[in-house]
Amino acid sequence: MTAAHIDGAAQEAAVAAPGLRARRVSRTADGRVILDGVSISPAPGATVGLLGPNGSGKSTLLRLLAGVLAPASGVVTLDGRPLDGLSRRDIARRIAVVEQQADTQVELTVLDVVRLGRTPHRRAWTPPSGADERAVREALARTGLTDRAHQSWHTLSGGERQRVQIARALAQEPRELLLDEPTNHLDVQHQLDLLTLVTSLPVTSVVALHDLNLAAMYCDRLVVLREGSVVAHGTPGDVLTEELIAGVYGVRAAVTREGADGRPHVRFLGTVARPAPRDATHADPR
Repeated sequence: MTAAHIDGAAQEAAVAAPGLRARRVSRTADGRVILDGVSISPAPGATVGLLGPNGSGKSTLLRLLAGVLAPASGVVTLDGRPLDGLSRRDIARRIAVVEQQADTQVELTVLDVVRLGRTPHRRAWTPPSGADERAVREALARTGLTDRAHQSWHTLSGGERQRVQIARALAQEPRELLLDEPTNHLDVQHQLDLLTLVTSLPVTSVVALHDLNLAAMYCDRLVVLREGSVVAHGTPGDVLTEELIAGVYGVRAAVTREGADGRPHVRFLGTVARPAPRDATHADPR
C-alpha cells in the first residue's frame, strides 16, 4: 500500500497515536517537490535510520518532524497533537535536534553551548537550577567533554563541535532526538562511540546517515528515501539488499550477513551505469 492509499480511518488512528509521527507529509520549494506523501511512525525507544542519496529529502523530513518547517500537506503529530498547534517551547521540551553544522560568531565556551540545551526548561532571566546543572554535567560526561567545558567553541575542530552539539541536545533531556548526519567530521572511534551513545539513550531517535554499514549496525528500522518518496522501509536485514542499493544509489554491492543477529554488511564493488527505475512497491513505514 502506498501512503497515498491510506484511508481516513487509518489516518485518524495515526493522529491519535502517541509519540512523534508524520502522516503523508509533502513539501515543495521553488516549484520542486522535496517530499511527496511521506509517512513515518517510529516506535517508542527505537532508533530509525533515514537513508538515501543527497537531495532525497532526509534533512527536510527531519525539519518537518522538528516543527522547523511546515508541511504543504499532511500532518506531523506529537502524542496525537499537530505540531503546528504547539508552542516552540513545548516542542523543544520534547524534541532535540542536532543539525549537520552549527556555528556562532559569539564567543562561547563548550559549557555555554551545552547550557543552551536547558533553555526550554527555564524561565526567562532566571539562573540555572540544580537540575539544570546536573543535566549539563551528565551531558558533558556522556560525550567525553568534561575536560573541555571551559574551552572556546572557536578553537574546536569540526568533529569536536559536533560532539558539543550532541551534548547540548542531551542536556535538553528530550524524549525524541533528531540527528542530521551526526557522524560527519568524526573519526571512526567517535562515530562508533556516538551511535553507541544514541542507541543507549531512553529516547526515540531518528537519524539521517550516509554510511549504510553504520545504519545496519545501530538502527532498529530503516526508511529509504529517493526523490522525496519512501522506496523501502523495515529492518536493516529486510531493506539493505543488493537490488535496493543499485536502484537507489547506483552502486553495485555485495551484501553478506554477519554476527549472531545476521545484520547485513555492505561491500561496495563499483558504480552501475544508471540507477534502476524506482520500485513501484512504496509502502507506509511503521
